[in-house]
Amino acid sequence: MFLVMKKSFLGLVSAIALLAGAPAGAANLSEDNYPDFTYAAEHSVDAVVYVEVTARTESEPYQIDDPLFRFFFGDEFRPQSRERKGSGSGVIITSDGYVVTNNHVVNGATQITIVLNDNSQYEAKLIGTDPVTDVALLKVEADSSLPYLDFADSDELRLGEWVLAIGSPMGRELQGTITAGIVSAKGRNIPDYTGQFKIESFIQTDAAVNPGNSGGALVTKSGKLVGINTAIVSTTGSYTGYSFAIPSNIVKKTVADLIEYGEVRRARLGIVMQAVDQRIVSELKLSSKNGVYIVEVSKGSAADKAGLKSGDVLIEIDGIVITSTSKLQEKVNSYRPGDSARIKYIRGGKTYTSTVNFRGEEVVL
Repeated sequence: MFLVMKKSFLGLVSAIALLAGAPAGAANLSEDNYPDFTYAAEHSVDAVVYVEVTARTESEPYQIDDPLFRFFFGDEFRPQSRERKGSGSGVIITSDGYVVTNNHVVNGATQITIVLNDNSQYEAKLIGTDPVTDVALLKVEADSSLPYLDFADSDELRLGEWVLAIGSPMGRELQGTITAGIVSAKGRNIPDYTGQFKIESFIQTDAAVNPGNSGGALVTKSGKLVGINTAIVSTTGSYTGYSFAIPSNIVKKTVADLIEYGEVRRARLGIVMQAVDQRIVSELKLSSKNGVYIVEVSKGSAADKAGLKSGDVLIEIDGIVITSTSKLQEKVNSYRPGDSARIKYIRGGKTYTSTVNFRGEEVVL
């Protein structure tokens, strides 16, 4: 039966091939049908560095029950501080030595060293950090211009687009490792149980990323920096098919603030919001789930002064369609206090426009 089926199948393939004007079994193996990452890889790899961190940790004091010990050393015993080593990756973004990495890579560091692909080493100065976006900025002083990457516009990134992840998975031994994948999703957030406010609108890819890749580059096929690799979701601690990167537009604005002001100046809208679900779509007779539903507006906030009210659905800022709560966070984060933007929102089945003048009050989300 197998032989009969096989012959019938081959006959069908041959018939289809003849109808198409091509011999049976022919395949187009042109190189044009395959993605070529050689330019992006060769252009980018030297701008991605290994980051070595030395930090000092100190244990919490604890009590000793031995009376003799307590007589000599007191009621509390504080062990001596200890040094720990950590590592990650970083990306050179200017020829004069600015390097971007993750805040969690350099958090608590007393000494930071970066290592280039040619094994050149430089002591790095910490310019500033932003735990809200998990971005940190370093500076090194080199004798000559350094290789660097230009920023891409992460808003232009498309689902299914090829990207490369470059970094040092598992340590210096694998420095400059390049993996490829596609953009699996945009505007992702991942569980965070610290209770701290975070701005998360991650690019999700299936490019292999492992511990040590944190702070490394996510680049486009044209060799531009479109994200900073930050996290994986895994039950084993190693890559299981998902990796997440901070979009370049968030990184670019954060870095610009750290260079100019030494801190991040973040615009605030002043709303409590929730995602638009099917219930809200049905109740408000919306045409789609785009936008965010405004639960509450803080009195005197930028949103209040722009005329937004509880029950409105904010759908657009400066021509950018708001598709989720994380997308709104990302977009508002691109402004500074004092900036203004045109907004579009739905109220009572009608669409309205207004101008919001962003302020710097405490965020309400």
